[in-house]
Amino acid sequence: MPVFQAKTFRRATSASSTIGERIGAAYRNCLPRHPFLLFGLPFIAVIVAGSFALTPAAALRYERYDRKVKQLSQEEAINLGLRGPDGEEGIKRNPRRRIVGDEREEYYRLMAKDLDDWEQTRVRRFKGEPDGKL
Repeated sequence: MPVFQAKTFRRATSASSTIGERIGAAYRNCLPRHPFLLFGLPFIAVIVAGSFALTPAAALRYERYDRKVKQLSQEEAINLGLRGPDGEEGIKRNPRRRIVGDEREEYYRLMAKDLDDWEQTRVRRFKGEPDGKL
């Protein structure tokens, strides 16, 4: 029986093997010895770089949406009471104005409600609308 050589087979380098093939072969050869350095680290780097690259795109998307929402025609502003008919500012609205005069008063009003004694009633449906009963 013939004896096999202990040397691994390596293809003879010829003119047909390009530099890319040689780099790929060297990468595949080193990958089992250093898996994180040659596979994990580049993968993590691509994920982090992609995050930084997509941040401005996401910001641009939200800025466009904000501009679209903020555009309000003169007629709509008058209808909403934000401007008067002659263009001057309408009712001054204070977003921090409290609906309820006192927080304690509202707290006690909510605590006085009986939340344990209630009855479940079905909502009336429109004609022809399924009511969900089997």
